Amino acid sequence: MLNVHLLQEGKIMRKLFFVMFLLSSTLIFAQNKVTGVVTDKSGMPLIGVNVVEKGTTNGNITDVDGKYSIDVQNGKTLVFSFIGFTPQEVKVTQRVINVVMSEDTQTLDEVVVVGYGSMQRKDVTSSITTVKSEDLNIGVYSNPAQLLQGKVPGLTITQSSDPNATPSITLRGASTIREGAAQEPYYVIDGVPGMSLSLVSPDDIESIDVLRDASATAIYGSKAANGVIIVTTKRGKAGRAQVSYNGYVAIDKIMKNYDMMNADQLRSYAATGENTTLPNDLGYDTNWADEVERVGFSHNHNVSISGGNEHTLYNASINFMDQQGTIRGTDMDRLIGRAFVETKALKDRLTLSFNLNASVTNQNNVPSGNPADAQGSSIYDAMYYYSPLVPVRNEDGSWYEDPGISQNYNPVALYSENIDKTESKRIQANAKASLKIIDGLVYNLSLAYQNEQYNYNKYNTHNSLIANNMNGRAQRASVSNNRKVLETYLNYDKTFNDVHKLGVMAGYSWEEGNDNDGFQLTTYDFYNDALTYHNMGMANKVDLNGFGDYNLSTLRMISFYARANYSYNSKYLLQATVRRDGSSAFGKNNRWATFPSFSAAWRLSEEKFIKDLNVFDDLKLRVGYGVSGNSLGFDVFTASQLYGSTGWFQHVNASGDIENIHILGAIRNANPDLKWERTGMLNVGIDFGFFNNRLSGTIEYYDKRTKDLIADYAVSTSRYQYNWLTANVGEISNKGIEITINAVPVQTKDFTWSTSLNLSHNKNKVVKLSNEMYSTEYMDKGNVDAAGYSTACNQRIMEGYPIGQFYTWQWAGVKDGRSHFYAYDKSTVETVYADAGGADANAVQQENGRWIDKNTGEYVTTTTPGDKDRVATGSAQPKLNLGWNNTFTWKKWTLTAFFQGVFGNKILNASRAYLTNVGNVVSGKNVLASNLTDIPITDGGAHAPSDRYLENGSYLRLSSLSLGYDFGRINEWVKGLRLYATCNNVFTITGYDGLDPEVNLGGIEPGIDNRQTYPRTRTFMFGVNINF
Repeated sequence: MLNVHLLQEGKIMRKLFFVMFLLSSTLIFAQNKVTGVVTDKSGMPLIGVNVVEKGTTNGNITDVDGKYSIDVQNGKTLVFSFIGFTPQEVKVTQRVINVVMSEDTQTLDEVVVVGYGSMQRKDVTSSITTVKSEDLNIGVYSNPAQLLQGKVPGLTITQSSDPNATPSITLRGASTIREGAAQEPYYVIDGVPGMSLSLVSPDDIESIDVLRDASATAIYGSKAANGVIIVTTKRGKAGRAQVSYNGYVAIDKIMKNYDMMNADQLRSYAATGENTTLPNDLGYDTNWADEVERVGFSHNHNVSISGGNEHTLYNASINFMDQQGTIRGTDMDRLIGRAFVETKALKDRLTLSFNLNASVTNQNNVPSGNPADAQGSSIYDAMYYYSPLVPVRNEDGSWYEDPGISQNYNPVALYSENIDKTESKRIQANAKASLKIIDGLVYNLSLAYQNEQYNYNKYNTHNSLIANNMNGRAQRASVSNNRKVLETYLNYDKTFNDVHKLGVMAGYSWEEGNDNDGFQLTTYDFYNDALTYHNMGMANKVDLNGFGDYNLSTLRMISFYARANYSYNSKYLLQATVRRDGSSAFGKNNRWATFPSFSAAWRLSEEKFIKDLNVFDDLKLRVGYGVSGNSLGFDVFTASQLYGSTGWFQHVNASGDIENIHILGAIRNANPDLKWERTGMLNVGIDFGFFNNRLSGTIEYYDKRTKDLIADYAVSTSRYQYNWLTANVGEISNKGIEITINAVPVQTKDFTWSTSLNLSHNKNKVVKLSNEMYSTEYMDKGNVDAAGYSTACNQRIMEGYPIGQFYTWQWAGVKDGRSHFYAYDKSTVETVYADAGGADANAVQQENGRWIDKNTGEYVTTTTPGDKDRVATGSAQPKLNLGWNNTFTWKKWTLTAFFQGVFGNKILNASRAYLTNVGNVVSGKNVLASNLTDIPITDGGAHAPSDRYLENGSYLRLSSLSLGYDFGRINEWVKGLRLYATCNNVFTITGYDGLDPEVNLGGIEPGIDNRQTYPRTRTFMFGVNINF
């Protein structure tokens, strides 16, 4: 029995061993080691191709010979992917798998939005930069323009940390000497020109296209001289409904304050002067910046739903943003709603779409030194100049304020006793129809309406020093703007014999704008402050000068436009456009103008002799010239004879009562010949791509000349009713070069580093300011209203120099405790030697304009320079702008670092000049702590605006650092989850001594940092993106 049992047990063991052998053999043969070579179509091996088993992390990359090896089971799928090539999936059925990859033409086939249509990137002949939503800046941004800072070469954007500020935007240099809207690019939202960016939430943006040269912008004619920015919002996609939530919370902290004297330092400084007394030393040591600053908290929430089927698409979203400023009393909240629906009919030949956007914005501000407020009443100013020797409040609880000290406002009282609230309501609707008439021919009709309503509300309480002794003052204003736009055009696109591609567009446009339709009322002398500006009817007095300046301006424009494109085999490309505009804004003799353009491109990479080099993946040469105009910033009265109030006179009526009656007189002369400013631009560009497009870029050169500049010129009142006339005279030149480089330096299985660098240089020059009829030698700008130097302007617009040319006194140092300045004007030298025989007897003028003393050999200086002692001392125009983005991806982690910089510009630090004024000490105010070592208390002219305060404004900033983790699909309900953390304004490398070197570089007075500066903040932001 024992032997039988052992025999049976042995048979079982042998069977078990045999089964295990079969299983192990199956596994061994199923887990193949697959090898192979990956090449391109020419047979060249591809290095660094990712070879991954689909749905797993099992993978490898190809070596220098394009070879790979990977352990994978039979029947599984391998995914081959490489930048610049179309991914391929191959099912494992054998042990050797060689793969030939095809170039990915997605970049070249990318659709670019142009005026009244779109085209493939490879067929574009103009200078157009497209920024996708995923590449836009990340931060607490309320204006979509802020998303583009550093992303587009030639586009200079200056931002502020003030939640209510609007960024300054300039494209390829200033092209006008007018201010305001005349300096801004033209915006097109979802194909509708002239719409407001404030109706667009950054979360709803799909892409932004920036048309940079005139061959691209000329199709928009008279409004496109400063470039065109086209914003495309998100649309629905066919399929089941998708719900997305994007949100963040953020905190803002002020990066830097001026280092002001504390109480002990101020007393010590005053003690260094003879008979210098402090008029208000109450024994306190108050840090006023701490009293008005705070950590700002912001949050943003965006919920969207989209979906549809093959016939109908829809998208709707709602966005709420609440941004708290770091200065108490400043904040903004905004609600935006958006709905879009598109449907097809008539067997998909007719496409109908409707888009509705609405927003409500509430803004709270503090007194900021605007012309309506008293000088020195800016809280951004008072927080530094107010004396540390006094308390915030008196012992009885009232605010400490001394009306006996001029321009001296308690900064805490400024935000506590003054209300400044603005409510903005906007709505915009757009309906569009597209009908396919025949193959390739589409008729388009678009109707749009936009309405903007602004309500301005101010109240100064009984305790407000701004409205001192007025017993409360209220001011309310309401103004509305509306715009109607009709666009109708035909598009014809056809390809003949597979090589001849023809595109033709022709259209008509009509628009009407009704702007500045409003009123204002100012009342004062209230019984109490209980209802603030809501009780204006209870005031006892009305301010007769407080009715505002609101005049309804109705402008109409009609346009005819056309474009033709031709492409031969996507190799030789031609484009021509023309637009004819008629506007009621200009003189009756010049209401029509024509704006043509022509451009061509040669895709050399499609030529055999280039292909044979096996070097370029893309190589295209572009050249274009176009003319566009600038009618932005005009009202209907610009070219008309205008009469208005020029003052008051006292009229005695029949009852013997005295009445104040307006004096009416001319306030503008008519100019029937006033016409458009015209900008002609030549653009030459080259697009290139190497190493399977892992290295690509663009180089552009442009020559931009603007003629018929509009400005006000002095005229004789013997010929005209008013002493100024608006006329076309000047000319400005902008020349520059722009470079964009995109690269993927590193790509492995799990790690990718992609980088994008753009550089731009622009040289701005005023070519002409005068002609045979109207002339001026220069235009003075940049008056910083320095104490004792209130008439001193520090910039000049003059021929041969750029806009933003500083024209200041030159500081010669301190002599005998006083600041001295170099003398250039002979009359100044005469004053210096008035008691010694005059200028010629004692000094001789040098070639550089300065005078040298004949006895000492030293330059002649003075403590009281005159207007003609000012000279050109530097320019606010930067020599180089930089934007550099780096994205590092490791598995599901993404780190993005974005650098932004400006180099070679000067900044007039008028804030520092004011805060060094030793006169502030004896008048009961504060000065910089650096005065202790740098400024003798006897130096009453130390704060004079001169090149002493002209500083190098160059800086390099790590503008954004963002780390995110993509969880991907969580379950059947949560289709995507991503968390991220972002820090804005991480650090700045600069030699500038002010609060921040990012000052306004736009307009006609760029590069001036003058007291009313909102402190720059560092933002810490935490966000989430969820898709359901």
